[in-house]
Amino acid sequence: MDLSLYSPIAHHSINVYLLLGLGGSVGFLSGLCGVGGGFLMTPLLMMFGVPPTVAAASDSAQIVASATSGAYAHYRVGHVDFKMGLHIFAGGLIGSTLGVEIIRRMREAGNVNFFIDAMYVVTLGIVGSYMMFEAIRCLRKNGEAVTDKAPSKISFAERVSQILPWTVEFEKSGIRLSPALPFLVGGFVGMVAAILGVGGGFIMIPAMCYILRMPIRTVVGTNLFQEVLLCANVTIMQAVENRSVDLSIALIILCGSTVGAQFGAGLGHRLKADYLKVILSSIVLLVMAKILLGLVLQPAILLSLKGGQ
Repeated sequence: MDLSLYSPIAHHSINVYLLLGLGGSVGFLSGLCGVGGGFLMTPLLMMFGVPPTVAAASDSAQIVASATSGAYAHYRVGHVDFKMGLHIFAGGLIGSTLGVEIIRRMREAGNVNFFIDAMYVVTLGIVGSYMMFEAIRCLRKNGEAVTDKAPSKISFAERVSQILPWTVEFEKSGIRLSPALPFLVGGFVGMVAAILGVGGGFIMIPAMCYILRMPIRTVVGTNLFQEVLLCANVTIMQAVENRSVDLSIALIILCGSTVGAQFGAGLGHRLKADYLKVILSSIVLLVMAKILLGLVLQPAILLSLKGGQ
């Protein structure tokens, strides 16, 4: 039975069962790796004909629900650092506001679709490559995965915290650093999240691990917690400023993603940290390659069709 939904905002019809399947699959990844899944869902919606601006804004809406489901699952086992999450969100609030304004100006200029695709390629390529390199390097060290203990040498975060004003103890994560550092990280990720229509987890997860030096046991749940707050803010601004949020698409996706996130969170607790990083980085690089091929091959296909007329 073909059950299609027509979106007056996207000016496009899409199968409801397809949306449920996409939501369930991406929700599973959300619970497994601690990301909202927007870096996958937005490109997937674009692949099935939804305009980039509508795909990005609508996906932000469903991330609120899927991230809430995943964050609650991690909260039940005590793996959410609320104090750190609130500091990150404070910066993300400012960054996401800036990102929405950038999208509005690019939309007026008529270059927003290409801009979003190019941002995906650059961001996913950098983050995916770095995560893959770090995960493989750690796995090669006598076959030992990364533990929750902080490294003995002085970390980047500790060096920066010596420069930034005052330090605060984040008891849940067992680290001490300047709150200005997670604020700055949150600001950058919030801007990217608003532009790309994602929760920012594919950037925030590496930042928490390698810049803030948080233990992996609190990284996943804390990231999902701040994504709930960040994406709620982005969704409201996208709806008001750009009118590009399709709640019908978002609601169908989140029905699938909410269920998938619970299964992903359950499996995530049983996998080693570095294996999670390998899985996430592999998916990031595959999505980046697909978007890059779309940018490179589409003009050539259009030219060949034109030449055949």
